[in-house]
Amino acid sequence: MSPTAPSPTAPAEAAAELTHFDREGRAVMVDVGAKAETARRARATGRIRMQPATLERIRAGAIGKGDVIGIARLAAIMAAKRTADLVPLCHPLPLTRVEAEFDLDETDSSVGCTVVAETVGRTGVEMEALTAVSVGLLTIYDMCKAIDRGMSMTGIGLLEKSGGRSGHWVAAK
Repeated sequence: MSPTAPSPTAPAEAAAELTHFDREGRAVMVDVGAKAETARRARATGRIRMQPATLERIRAGAIGKGDVIGIARLAAIMAAKRTADLVPLCHPLPLTRVEAEFDLDETDSSVGCTVVAETVGRTGVEMEALTAVSVGLLTIYDMCKAIDRGMSMTGIGLLEKSGGRSGHWVAAK
């Protein structure tokens, strides 16, 4: 049994907190059929740190594979749309909007990615936003790895979510 699954003898309350496991600790796709459809929004972020020369080449458009930020933006949007194909227990969602923004920070020698994902549905879009950020940053790594294999992704996380029964949530600063 995986360390995150509740044990078969765990109290019902503990099992209820981990909604992707049944009472016996088996993985299940959560039943959202009885939940109300509401507008849902999630915002996630992350950064990829690199050598200053790599960042300058991105800024100058001097990476041989093409427009790094433009391609990373498309990859992020495509990833949000395919999240249910990548994360086994995610529900496929009809996304109404995905926006990916990138910022280049010379002081930190990094590129940041922030994604907003939206839908009207019975379950949230946090996984879509997080997947989009991750794939956007991975795309930057892929496009620049020939000149900088030491790049590292950091700070990938949810900033905010709204909609549904749990309402509005904002990450602590």
